[in-house]
Amino acid sequence: MSEYEPIRTSPARTAKMMAIMLGICIVGGAIFFALWDYWISEEPPIVAIMNEAVQQEVGAFTGSIVPVELTFVESDDFRDFSFNEVLGEPGANPDIHASVGDKVVFDITNVGISFHALAVTAEPTGYAGIFPGSEVGTATAPLTNGQSGTSEFIPPEPGTYYYICTVPGHREQGMEGQIIVTEAGAEAAPAEATGVSHEFTLDFYESDDFITFAFGAVPGEEGANPDIRVNAGDEVTVKVTNQGISFHSFAVVRDPANMASVVWDSEIGSATAPLTRGQSGETTFVADTPGTYFYVCTVPGHALQGMQGTLIVE
Repeated sequence: MSEYEPIRTSPARTAKMMAIMLGICIVGGAIFFALWDYWISEEPPIVAIMNEAVQQEVGAFTGSIVPVELTFVESDDFRDFSFNEVLGEPGANPDIHASVGDKVVFDITNVGISFHALAVTAEPTGYAGIFPGSEVGTATAPLTNGQSGTSEFIPPEPGTYYYICTVPGHREQGMEGQIIVTEAGAEAAPAEATGVSHEFTLDFYESDDFITFAFGAVPGEEGANPDIRVNAGDEVTVKVTNQGISFHSFAVVRDPANMASVVWDSEIGSATAPLTRGQSGETTFVADTPGTYFYVCTVPGHALQGMQGTLIVE
């Protein structure tokens, strides 16, 4: 053999070496996947450090529940992202009004194609300062098309907060809205009349067994107790007909557990003078103050039996 002739090995030794390497890969892979829950149980160190540095404290629940339904939507060219409507359209990124101690309850669905996640922050830019409990999904585990979730946020003090998509870049593409928080017990300033008018038909309906009641459709069917959303200063006309057998009446209230909290002289009938079967009535009022209100049947017990819906004034 010459001085520079390469050292060769036998096929048997090569096969043995390959078997050893394959065995190492199999054992290593088994250990890795056996510990999979551990690997995904903690955020990357830099993310954990950032979250620890910006930990926020929510307030105590001392007020009212403010229900908010949101959807993630995208423009046709995927350049603009927003909530509820495409940017530039009425209803996009609606303002939410609440008081200190109110519980804002988010119910959100991803109707877009991209991945999205929701959270609340007090920061006007960026993704820091997320309030714990306000998240639906995360940047690393977002909602995909058709997925939905719920979360809560109790504002600790007056000011402006922001509900955003926490997937990097999506806030900058337009996916953010404001939560305007006032002192507990303080009312938002009434708005000037807009000249815009809305008309809603909210007939009274009952289930066949008379156990549940609803507005707009038979309880449990599509269209029952629809959410109503208008802008502050809009004129609202509500028309009702009693399609049931029981007695019913209508009003908009601040608190569905308190029938004395009627606003805007919005009553149709009353608990002592309700509409009987086949009777109709209507009321017109200006929804001049932003907030979340409830339209109810004011006959005792009927709101608890399901005859209540939400009126959101933005």
